[in-house]
Amino acid sequence: MAADPVVLILGAGPRIGASVANKFASDGYKVAIVSRSGSDTKSAEGILLLKADLTKPHSIPEIFTAVKTEFHTAPSVIVYNAAALTNPPVKDSMFSISAESVELDLNVNTISPYVAAQQALIGWETLPKEAKKTFIYTGNIMNTSIVPMPVMLSLGMGKSASAFWIGLADTIYSARGYRFFYADERHGDGKFKGMALDGAAHAEFYAQLANHENVPWHATFVKDKGYLKFE
Repeated sequence: MAADPVVLILGAGPRIGASVANKFASDGYKVAIVSRSGSDTKSAEGILLLKADLTKPHSIPEIFTAVKTEFHTAPSVIVYNAAALTNPPVKDSMFSISAESVELDLNVNTISPYVAAQQALIGWETLPKEAKKTFIYTGNIMNTSIVPMPVMLSLGMGKSASAFWIGLADTIYSARGYRFFYADERHGDGKFKGMALDGAAHAEFYAQLANHENVPWHATFVKDKGYLKFE
């Protein structure tokens, strides 16, 4: 009898992370979530609550080891939902943000998800061929559009860089059944959703992506409508 599939969610906030966890659990997945406040124990609902600092990319392999140890199989779906930015110490001066702060933010926004994708690939090679292998990165509009706010410096840098390697990975590996998505919720007119992101909409769309519906790697979507292409 095949083991239940496993989803690993890195960056488990109260909106998107929690909604995605609940959706996948209801769809029959075993769930592991990663946050700074994790307890390295299981919740009453059986969700594995792992603690990690995603500013430290070298911590990522240990997360995958912990998940496989607990559930006896590698995660087939990985959702990278963490993000970081730094307020400029001098108001309206993007260059007042230190290089050290930019580096830490890029670790969260780009390097740690890249390492997570490396680990995902290692695990996927141990899973049955019929299992759908999926990596989903929570993106935003900043890979295609400048949001003119200094505070967005490291977030935009990270989203743009990650969009490239995700698109490259999906182009190279999709023929093997491995899908990589840069998911970006928009308003109906295609504008930046900002802090109005909808957790339930992400959960529904991510479940669709995990089923490998016919959606390109640059997965822009609108609540209650699913994938919509925007120029």
